[in-house]
Amino acid sequence: MKKERFWEIIRFCFVGGISFLMDYALLFMLTDWAGIYYLYSSAISFTVTVIFNYWLCLKFVFKGAGKQTARQATMFFVTGAIGLVLNQLCMWFFVAVVNLHYMLAKIGATIIVTIWNYITKRKAIRG
Repeated sequence: MKKERFWEIIRFCFVGGISFLMDYALLFMLTDWAGIYYLYSSAISFTVTVIFNYWLCLKFVFKGAGKQTARQATMFFVTGAIGLVLNQLCMWFFVAVVNLHYMLAKIGATIIVTIWNYITKRKAIRG
């Protein structure tokens, strides 16, 4: 593995950690404090976080990404939308089928979606 790729992965994980904390906190606040059904609050928190994550990836993770073309930005958000579907399916499965608390389900969903995100978003931003 090239040294730059190693640091890119480290930056991706750092930004992902910040994004996860944001997503996790929003999920909790929307569900427990605002009383929104967990699948709705999960979709809202995920969407807000994807936008935040996009900005951080451009600024800090993928060095030299430069100005994004319309195609690259579209691909980034399409992969994010697919990530949202994966997130929602995982949340439903872990809560409704496995019977986990929604906050624990979010951890499992995040692991699965993170793998998807790194592979697809790297390609989207790098072109």
